[in-house]
Amino acid sequence: MGKENNPLHELKHTLRDFARERDWDQFHSPKNLSMALIAEAAELVEQFQWLTQEESRNLPEEKLKQVEEELADILIYLVRLADKLNIDLIEAAREKIRINEQKYPAEKVRGKSKKYSEY
Repeated sequence: MGKENNPLHELKHTLRDFARERDWDQFHSPKNLSMALIAEAAELVEQFQWLTQEESRNLPEEKLKQVEEELADILIYLVRLADKLNIDLIEAAREKIRINEQKYPAEKVRGKSKKYSEY
């Protein structure tokens, strides 16, 4: 799939246009976008605060909708931040997976939750 047909690429351009039309690009520095991203991540965490593991897996429809909106906010800020820093998120994720495959070989870590430096 070429970049032109990539949904993430399309979203990046939609967000660029959205910010430009509102003259918000002036506020979208990497510093500000990273701060907005962490604030939205905190709002996501708030949706799960005090829930049991099982409750977190079986959210009522209204709560699931709230989680969906927080995830969308996180994605929006993440895509804007990557765009501002000219980072290809898909390629960065692929590279990080390659790194993690080396740090966490399946045969060594299967079923364990320790950090790679603890093995």
